[in-house]
Amino acid sequence: MLKSREPEEPRNGRREGPRFSLVMGSRHHARERALQILFQYDIHGKPGLWLDVYWKENEVTDEVKAFAERLVAGVLDQKKELDALIGKYATNWKVSRMPIVDRNILRAGVYELLWMDDVPAKVTVNEAIELAKSFGDEDASKFVNGILDQVLGNELTLAAKRREALDVKGKG
Repeated sequence: MLKSREPEEPRNGRREGPRFSLVMGSRHHARERALQILFQYDIHGKPGLWLDVYWKENEVTDEVKAFAERLVAGVLDQKKELDALIGKYATNWKVSRMPIVDRNILRAGVYELLWMDDVPAKVTVNEAIELAKSFGDEDASKFVNGILDQVLGNELTLAAKRREALDVKGKG
């Protein structure tokens, strides 16, 4: 089982003041569960008893499970397109040769950017970086950030999310 190297608390020890909400915390938790499931899919290749066991051993709220399952299903449905896009921006890297954790964080992040309009780009990128810090090696967060930044900055279909991310930066 893929386990986080970090405690559940944010790195700075606080929850971003009053702006932190249950939904944000639930989605973070859901992304962690989705990453663990995608990791297992990379190993097993298909669902099976392991998935039932996973959910029995990792009880979560219905909201967390629904978001995790939405993310996992989307990544699995769009895997070829996601891998092609990641490969386009991962200079000198084949997706199949990337660490399993990194490629699944990237798949989930690119899926969120492209197909989950309800999630702002800044949230997607920041969450992917945090997952990489928690589950990846010491260079994973920089690697993930670099590729997601390239995807966000260059894909025509992400123009609206790119503008939204720039507006947020300009106000902050």
